[in-house]
Amino acid sequence: MMIVMNVDVNLSECNAMPAKTLITGASTGIGATYADRFARRGHDLVLVARDTARMEALATRLRADTGVAIDILPADLTQDADIARVEARLREDGDIGILVNNAGAGLSGSFAEQISAEITRLITLNTTSLARLAHAAATRFARQGQGAIINIASVVGLVPEFGMSAYGATKAFAIFLSQGLAFELGPKGVFVQAVLPAATRTELWARAGADPAALPPMMDVNDLVDAALAGFDAGEAITIPALSDAAMWDAYQAARQAMLPDFSNTQPAARYRA
Repeated sequence: MMIVMNVDVNLSECNAMPAKTLITGASTGIGATYADRFARRGHDLVLVARDTARMEALATRLRADTGVAIDILPADLTQDADIARVEARLREDGDIGILVNNAGAGLSGSFAEQISAEITRLITLNTTSLARLAHAAATRFARQGQGAIINIASVVGLVPEFGMSAYGATKAFAIFLSQGLAFELGPKGVFVQAVLPAATRTELWARAGADPAALPPMMDVNDLVDAALAGFDAGEAITIPALSDAAMWDAYQAARQAMLPDFSNTQPAARYRA
């Protein structure tokens, strides 16, 4: 996969001397699998989610299997006070060198049928908390000249045709924020990766109200995270595990960048002028 912003980031620091890794949405699914993989790489962990019991069970297993140190930080990232507590941990714990911004949710039904309070909650979790935690980490990482931020987005952020308008918009935000941060923070030694899963077998679907019996075949969460970490190790700014031909993303980016010179025009395009 082409790295759009060609910057010098020290990923070897994260692997040669494993940094403590904070993972949100860590009680199950993608987040729990990231916890397993980073623990097996020797990283101490900070697990963040609402479900304390599940995190404790995961931490007990990983401590026994790997010997790493694991802290549990219960938080509901739709609540301002809880977001602030996790921000404070990212700012103040100088051992944390990797943030996995994974917490997120979906929402069933069409946009016109959804409840405005649920849309607000979705946006808070999928965008506001993601941006605030990335900012807390980025501020310290940039000052220290190293660190990594992994934002879990989705291919839905590229596909309005899927009809998942509110959810897709939050994931488009995650993609854009990641690309912008890669451009800004790369020269300061901070690596930023956006991971764009396609449909992945996790509990998110049931929580969003989907009928499990009606769901299509999906990628296994272990395969998803292993592919995402292969992209991380390769220094990919954008990792799309389901995309078989990396040249298609390169072409997509090239087409976008080909438009940039026109964006500085001071007159409307000829087709808009009488």
